Amino acid sequence: MLQFGFCLSSLRTFTLLIFSFCALSAQALNLASVKGFGVDTTAGSGGEVIKVTTLAADGPGSLRAALAHSGKRVVVFEVGGVINLAGANIDIVEPFLTLAGETAPAPGITLIRGGLSVRTHDVRISHIAVRPGTNGKPALSGWEPDGIGVSRAQARNVHIDHVSTSWAVDENMSASGERYEGPGATSGRVTFSNSIIAEALDYSTHKKGKHSKGILIHDYVQEIAVVGNLFAHNDRRNPYFKAHATGVVVNNLMYNLGNAAVQLGYIAHEWDGHKRKPGNPKVAVVGNKLIYGRDTYSDLALVSYQGDVYLQSNQVLNLNGGDMAQVQGDINLLDKAPVWPQGLQPIQLNNVYEHVLNNAGSRPWERDLVDQRIIDSVRNKTGRIIDSQDAVGGYPDYKPTYRALDVPSQSEDVAEWLLSFVPTEYR
Repeated sequence: MLQFGFCLSSLRTFTLLIFSFCALSAQALNLASVKGFGVDTTAGSGGEVIKVTTLAADGPGSLRAALAHSGKRVVVFEVGGVINLAGANIDIVEPFLTLAGETAPAPGITLIRGGLSVRTHDVRISHIAVRPGTNGKPALSGWEPDGIGVSRAQARNVHIDHVSTSWAVDENMSASGERYEGPGATSGRVTFSNSIIAEALDYSTHKKGKHSKGILIHDYVQEIAVVGNLFAHNDRRNPYFKAHATGVVVNNLMYNLGNAAVQLGYIAHEWDGHKRKPGNPKVAVVGNKLIYGRDTYSDLALVSYQGDVYLQSNQVLNLNGGDMAQVQGDINLLDKAPVWPQGLQPIQLNNVYEHVLNNAGSRPWERDLVDQRIIDSVRNKTGRIIDSQDAVGGYPDYKPTYRALDVPSQSEDVAEWLLSFVPTEYR
């Protein structure tokens, strides 16, 4: 197990950024003072407060209607329960949005039979669960939703925090876009943090067949942070950085992954006939813990395939608790982080297990049955990669709950009011 014993300096894409830390923090992971990678977006702060008052998939008072509003806005919930998207994903195309799922009464907000697609800039999504599932479609039928996808050139300065995604057919989460026109033509500056990314469906409705995937960071997508998440029961892409992608993978807990954990590289033939050529992704991998499960390939490394990596203070444990290799394949080890969010202070490796299990997910202070089962599977070393939500009890069916919200009249008071819905230890 490696520990920091020196300070680092790094170049941040397009901007010279000097950061330093001489020891991993023993405190809780804190993103409040982090700059860049989408964490510091103002999102909808200071804008109109829009209430979701129904669990209907669309129409007046629905989530879809609230997200379609233009201008700065903060979306809050006077209702809790399940929103059945019935196979119609929600596209978020209007910028400057804060989606505050923490305001919903218990059991919170769960989207089923569809996902969210962020196609614009300055968006923060927190404290919701997205569980697409098979939507009643047959195997190989081409029903292929992400849980939460961030895509296209306008999709920048996005923070996805304290959410739960499971049962996606393509990826549980992704950042993607046009791959052949360089970083300006695709998404970027995105952080996925403090979330549960689990049980991506394997042999399901994807037309390619087996396709259990955690997070995809597509070609040329840059300045991506994957921080403080639980990856559980996904076969591959935990996460996967493709050609020319840059980012950090910090303080994640990974359990029962199948054939790939942190996956780097590209598919060369995808670039045939194009002016631009593929190049290695460049990633810092710091303070992560990978624990084998029943579906884990016998020699699974933390980082594999092809790329440039700064590696520090990580651990891989097999079924017997023995240390395993951290690198496999054509990996070029760097002596400093290629990019780094300003102010990000990783916690010590020996604190990652408990911190992530206690903190990750949409509502860690009052978990729904799905998240609690996933957390328990990590602690008890149970659970499997699955092909359908039916293998673990099917879609949730919570009784709707309602609570009137007394929104502050002054916009400057709304941010403090939102904090009141989350216990201090989970902020």
